[in-house]
Amino acid sequence: MKEEGKKSTHSIEKPSREAWRQLFRTTEGRILLLGIAVALTGLIVMGVVAFWSPDTSQMIGTMTFFNIVFGRAVSMSIGYAGGYGHALVVPVNMWVESVLVLLFYPIFVFSMRKLVVFPKLKKFLERTNEAAERHYDKVHRYGIIGLFVFVWFPFWMTGPVVGSAIGYLLGFPAWLTLSVVFTGTYIAMGGWAYVMYGIHSQAAVFGPWAPILIIVLLILFVLAGHMLSRRGKDQQAGEINTGNEVNKKLPHDKTGGHE
Repeated sequence: MKEEGKKSTHSIEKPSREAWRQLFRTTEGRILLLGIAVALTGLIVMGVVAFWSPDTSQMIGTMTFFNIVFGRAVSMSIGYAGGYGHALVVPVNMWVESVLVLLFYPIFVFSMRKLVVFPKLKKFLERTNEAAERHYDKVHRYGIIGLFVFVWFPFWMTGPVVGSAIGYLLGFPAWLTLSVVFTGTYIAMGGWAYVMYGIHSQAAVFGPWAPILIIVLLILFVLAGHMLSRRGKDQQAGEINTGNEVNKKLPHDKTGGHE
């Protein structure tokens, strides 16, 4: 039995080529292939732009990095602070978040269904699943509208990646989940573009240091939110551990129910 278990785990962690072919024939597998294609297309475009304008290509790479690490607000602020307009800032951020969803969603589904194990992504997938489960009841109450608002509204640990995970947990088909997530994301992107561009336009009047200050403040805000989130989780875990220790110390009935 143990040998069979080891073989099963090994086959999940390192699927054969035939297993991968079968996975890529599924809806989620096709979404993953689409995500890879969209990501490669963007990288090729970035390389082509580098011949025409190295500074623009470098800005695309910078916005991509900061979107992944700190979110769209910081990424868009960097673009506007660099003197670029909506024509570059909005499409780049739409591309980044689209790729993130198209790559994350199928990997999350494969992981939840125990079809493939991704050891290096285990912690990230677990954190995302925990965030999705925390917001599940609120979103489930309103269904599709709830998922759209969750993705669209700028709260901490909301957004397209967690939203796609909630869509799966709600039992929505892949096309519906991605349609709602992308619609909410792109509309939210338009709102962020309007707000951030206006802020940077006003800040530029005070001097070149003002846009930089805005970026620094946004990064600090994101880091503070991350630290508060981790502290809340640690405190919750500590309370659970304390409760377990108290239960162990409580006297148990040794009479076994006999008089």
